[in-house]
Amino acid sequence: MPSRSTAPDPFATGFEVDDEFAATGLAPGVDPWADLGAAASSRAADSDPFATDAYAPDPFADFPPAMGGEDFGVQKAAPAARPVPNPVHEMIAGAEATIGETPIPRITIHAFCARAETAGLIETSAADRRLSRASTTVRPGGLAAAVEAYQNQPTPSLIIVESLDPAPLMITQLDRLAEVCDPGTKVMVVGSANDIALYRELMRRGVSEYLVPPLQPLQIIRAIGGLYADPASPFIGRQIAFVGARGGAGASTLAHNVAWTISERIQAGTVIVDYDLAFGTAGLNFNHDPLQGVADALGQPDRLDPVLMDRMMARCTDRLSLFAAPATLDSDYEISAEAYEEVTQKIRSAAPFVVLDLPHGWNSWTRRMLISSDDLVIVATPDLASLRNTKNMIDLVRLARPNDSPPRLVLNQVGLPGRPEIPVKDFGDALGLAPSIVIPFDAKTFGQAANNGQMVPEVAPKTKSSEGIEQLAQLLTRREPPVVQKTSLLSGLFRKK
Repeated sequence: MPSRSTAPDPFATGFEVDDEFAATGLAPGVDPWADLGAAASSRAADSDPFATDAYAPDPFADFPPAMGGEDFGVQKAAPAARPVPNPVHEMIAGAEATIGETPIPRITIHAFCARAETAGLIETSAADRRLSRASTTVRPGGLAAAVEAYQNQPTPSLIIVESLDPAPLMITQLDRLAEVCDPGTKVMVVGSANDIALYRELMRRGVSEYLVPPLQPLQIIRAIGGLYADPASPFIGRQIAFVGARGGAGASTLAHNVAWTISERIQAGTVIVDYDLAFGTAGLNFNHDPLQGVADALGQPDRLDPVLMDRMMARCTDRLSLFAAPATLDSDYEISAEAYEEVTQKIRSAAPFVVLDLPHGWNSWTRRMLISSDDLVIVATPDLASLRNTKNMIDLVRLARPNDSPPRLVLNQVGLPGRPEIPVKDFGDALGLAPSIVIPFDAKTFGQAANNGQMVPEVAPKTKSSEGIEQLAQLLTRREPPVVQKTSLLSGLFRKK
């Protein structure tokens, strides 16, 4: 880690505000708060749409200088009342749900919390799948404890501090924290004042982010992810994993049909990844036999770049690509979980939606794919074995993904003649999860589609199975199919030539 600055003024080192916890350089003897005490007319001339009342008193007029360390006799204010949740947060969360989330890199996070509620929130966030690579430590004491802790030890990648103090005292303590921060350390502040003027001053001081309660774990996680988002990094598509509760449940068939529906009906770019290396059926269902596929990518994950990826993928339609499995028994396919994770992450940059066809088996890499996916679809049949296995998977996923929506449950092959079945309502009640869709048993339609190398919506678009598949595609993508403009027979006569 870089050594600390030995200059008397830590804000005169020229650190970039976007990258380090330091303000821009100041000339000696210049009061950095002078601009905040300007007349109201000068502030109004900036035409800032977020500016406060031009005739209101300056909220920072009595602030201490930037390096002020003396006691100004400011009494500690009581914690502010809980503000009303901001609806913008929910809008942003809904928008981000339609695309994949950028993984947070391997960083070290130290959190200093003033309240037990905030400490519990940080611990819950640290247990989330999105922060699995980060190392997080939570300590009590708030901002004052952070200043004391780093007097004789290096600072981590990110420091999260909570302060219930009034703005002048908070700024003074942040100045002291800046003196002991190493270059490259980012600081996130959790405060009680929802004040745009305070936010601007914290940003000018080099604070990376300022949050105000009430907070949710996903807000903390996304704020951290935003600090380490690389604009030059490739686009990350949404990862959707399909897995069967038992062998023969039809998870692969539904995964292929849903992927085709996303690409053709919703008209979004999609990639299918067949991870059943020995017995995968994606190549058969799409009538493709590529020379290279996902096994070659898993064998050399370091060399997988966009050019090589394009050679390995088979183009099924204009918007649908296939990473097919070799479907041979020539190899034992002993591939590490890290290779699966690396290849999947690179494939996610190829399209807005990536559908993973996972085999019915259990090992470290399938567990990791289930937990790390943005959406998980469990395909089950209405029998006792599927009920038991589905419950085990749902319990695991709920424990490992407490901040995510529950998995999607699909009941397939319902109404098989002569087979005793668990009623749909009883199946959902036993799991505490209602099925998203129910696919009736239709051997003729599914068999015809498989033999022709086509999808069910192509063969029988008006059946209940096709309607269920299209409904599931809309639920997973959060999108509606584009409206098709109808044309009349006479419209061509009035068209301009």
